[in-house]
Amino acid sequence: MERVRLGRSSLEITRLGLGTAPLGGLFEPVSDGDAEATIAAAWSRGVRFYDTAPLYGFGLAEQRLGAFLRKQPRDSYVISTKVGRLLRPDPTASDEDPHYKGTPPLRPRFDYSYDGVMRSVEESLVRLGLDRIDILLVHDPDDHYNDAVAGAFRALQRLRDDGSIKAIGAGMNQSEMLTRFAEAVPVDCFLLAGRYTLLDQGALTALFPICERQNVAIILGGIYNSGILANPHGQAKFNYEDADARLVARARELDALCRQHNTELKAAAIQFCLAHPAVTVGLQGARTADEAADNIAMAQALIPDAFWRDLRARNLVDPRAPLPGDAT
Repeated sequence: MERVRLGRSSLEITRLGLGTAPLGGLFEPVSDGDAEATIAAAWSRGVRFYDTAPLYGFGLAEQRLGAFLRKQPRDSYVISTKVGRLLRPDPTASDEDPHYKGTPPLRPRFDYSYDGVMRSVEESLVRLGLDRIDILLVHDPDDHYNDAVAGAFRALQRLRDDGSIKAIGAGMNQSEMLTRFAEAVPVDCFLLAGRYTLLDQGALTALFPICERQNVAIILGGIYNSGILANPHGQAKFNYEDADARLVARARELDALCRQHNTELKAAAIQFCLAHPAVTVGLQGARTADEAADNIAMAQALIPDAFWRDLRARNLVDPRAPLPGDAT
């Protein structure tokens, strides 16, 4: 699989990555065996970038990913995890979490302090069972901008300066605060989830231009917007919640256009995202080996140029968005 440089860091990273939120039981539980098979399916198809976080399954995703990667040569892959949430025992943890199923009796507590980040890194290394992490991202500091700049990013810069990690950034479901971070902190990359897709091109206005100017890599997650762009029929989800009727109608219009061109909506979704020069990596989550294999196949599927011309002609995406067919 193609490898690309991650912004201004020294890391080379595969163009596709595996996101592990589903392997932490997002929306429904996943067994250890299915998690291992999913990671193995991505690995066998050339994926060598894996993203995780303490939040994902309250430690489950890190543990499961580490169990697989410990068997591989350490220099053959790149791994990112996140800081800003510490996992601690919670007496109410017997109540099922709204998002993560089948999890241990722990719950995340926000902590974007310098010391909290250092503890988070140590605890992630224990769960992963690895000697180092390549990329560290400040996770969802939506209501904690000042703490993130004064505490979390200060810790990450120290770890990068002393060679413990290779790249730093933030992972969020919004582009506005990432734009502020790009202006305030010497980051290498951002993980942007769900804000540059066939349904939402909000990152075009401010975030992508500043990242291109500063050589800050975009790792793009949420490409299917929590599922609606994988299957807009049935109980579709958008941004981790049930999708409203307007979004469902637009997704179904996109799906109908795909069908007219004998194309899969999932293929159009991932290839649309990868066409933007600011996007370095397409990060796709999967909960089964078949899903992992299908995601990679969709990224490589042949889509006729006529589809992209019709997409633009029908004003279904922002006219500023580059399309794969533009090159031809």
